[in-house]
Formats: sequence, structure tokens, C-alpha cells
Amino acid sequence: MKLIHCFLIGLIGFTTLTNAQEKKQYKVNTVAFYNLENLFDYEDDPITFDDDRTPDGKDHWTEEIYNAKLKNMAKVIAEIGADVTGTAPAIIGVCETENRRVLEDLVNQEPLLKKDYGIIQFDSPDRRGIDVALLYQKRLFTPTHYKAYPLVIYDNNDTSKRIYTRDQLLVSGMLDGEKMHFIVNHWPSRSGGEARSRSKREKAAKLNRRIIDSLFSDDPYAKIITMGDLNDDPTNSSVKEYLKAKADKEDLQIKQLYNPMEDMFKKGLGTLAWRDGWNLFDQMILSTELLKDDYSSYRFYQAGIYNKSYLANPRGRYKGYPYRSFTSGSFTGGYSDHFPVFLYLIKEVQ
Repeated sequence: MKLIHCFLIGLIGFTTLTNAQEKKQYKVNTVAFYNLENLFDYEDDPITFDDDRTPDGKDHWTEEIYNAKLKNMAKVIAEIGADVTGTAPAIIGVCETENRRVLEDLVNQEPLLKKDYGIIQFDSPDRRGIDVALLYQKRLFTPTHYKAYPLVIYDNNDTSKRIYTRDQLLVSGMLDGEKMHFIVNHWPSRSGGEARSRSKREKAAKLNRRIIDSLFSDDPYAKIITMGDLNDDPTNSSVKEYLKAKADKEDLQIKQLYNPMEDMFKKGLGTLAWRDGWNLFDQMILSTELLKDDYSSYRFYQAGIYNKSYLANPRGRYKGYPYRSFTSGSFTGGYSDHFPVFLYLIKEVQ
């Protein structure tokens, strides 16, 4: 099927898709994920390591810079998927946000204000105070259950040396009348090197898989999307062996996971760049039920990387890399060191 044209009716995008026999109309909603690259407020939090992001800190993080960062983040979020649906994402997972206040300030920016986003967020035990969160258009999605699952890991398996990192956030609810489950992740970083830190992300994958399996135990046909900055590529052991995400959807059985980002990665696409190479750490992974060809309910249509030209560094050594918002101790006017990722869910209009 090929996208032909789209237009907005009410608050839900309708797109006309065509094949050789007939034209049909579909409701279309975007689900997205975006690493907001250290969206901190400008006030000192005495219990977290946020001193750099204050007016007197190393980054000289002022109210003016904070407001510019918010404006940039809101612009990007408002545009993800809008060329097809006519609106911002119905659901968007975010990470690297300091607290609820920055999320409230974000959704109250002019490009997002009329979308009336709700916020689900818990303060995580991360030492820097950064969290994961889910934003949702209240007219399109109604949460029914949500929970933060702590990732408990230790340095060298020494239980007296816990590594405090981000929780994994599960949100269940009704998307346009259909039950869906969304999990937002920000797995441990590669600090100290990929090999040395690998076990931390493998443990994150194990936790994620346990959450998913608990949903499958209640409903083998559950519609699940797990998303986030995994700090690993689709081919790394955490994703392939522990989360058990597969690249070939033709081989999928019930209660399995499909990763549409793996083919993108193998083609050289990425969401962040490092030392002249691309990584695809930001991923959207789906359960089998979302892949069926019966579009009487919401199904997966297409995934992508939102890498519009304005989100890429326009000049210098890092030209073409994601245009990060802060470097060398100063605000650049850019956006994030990650590109967002997204997918479309579609349902035939009866």
C-alpha cells in the first residue's frame, strides 16, 4: 500500500491508502520517542547532581536558555508524524528530563498547548535526577494503569554498591477505545566502554522482558510497544538475546517481539553519531498482535527516524550529526544529540 494523501477530521488523522483493487480510509496515530538531551530547569536541586545546569554552574544554564530549549523541543515534538496525521503524536515517550516541572513547561509551549497533553512521570533514583516519562493527547488516549519498575543493578555484583539508574515506565490504557501498553526506557549508558557496561543493559533487557511477559500472561494477544534510548543497537545482545526482538516479522509467533529498527540500522541509518559512526540506540519494538493484516483494529504500518535537515548540525566537524543543544559549555541553539523515532498505527474506518 502507498500513502496517497492525508487530512485532519476532528482530532484524529485520516489517511487514504490504496492498493490495486480499492481505496480505503484509515485512522492514523503516531507513537514516538525522543531523548530530550538533558532537559533541566535552571534551579539547583539539593538531592541530585544538577549543579552544572544552573546559572552559576559550569553550563551557565539560565532561565533564558531553558526557555529556548523548551521552545526547540516543543517544535520538534509537534511536527513528528504531522505530515501524515495532521497533528502531533498521540503518544510520545521521552527521557533525560529532570522532573515533572520541565514536562509541564514543555507541554505548555505554544506548539503543544492546544494538544492538551497529559503527563505520566515518576522521579527515578538516577543520580543526576533524569527520568523517563510518557506524554499523551488526552482526547486520544486514556491511561488506566501505570507503574515504574526499578532497575536494580550493582557494581561488580557487590550489593553494597548499587548503581542508581532510570526506572522503566509501563503505561496501559485505551487508545481510541483499544487497549494498548507502552513501556518507556532509558537503559544504562556505555560509560566505561561498551564491553564493560554491557551486563547493565542486559539486565535492563531482562527487566523489560519480564514486564512484557507479565502482560502476555494476562493476555497473549496484548498490543505492546516498548520504546526508548537503549544505549545499544538493534543487533546487540541486550536487544537480540535478552529482549528477544526479531527483525523478520514473517517468522514471528504469538507473544514475540518485532524490531523494525534493525533493518534501518543494517542500512547505515542511526539516531546519534559518535566518532564518525552511527548508532541506532533509540528504538520502537512491537508485539506480534500489532503486525496482523486485519486492520479492523490498530496495527503497525511504518516506523521511521525523524531526521529533518534542521535537526542536523549545519556546519563544522560534526556537520550532519544531530544538532545538540549544548557543547563546550555553551548553548548552541540546537535541539538534541539524538534524532527522535516514531511509528504509525492505522485502523480502517468502517
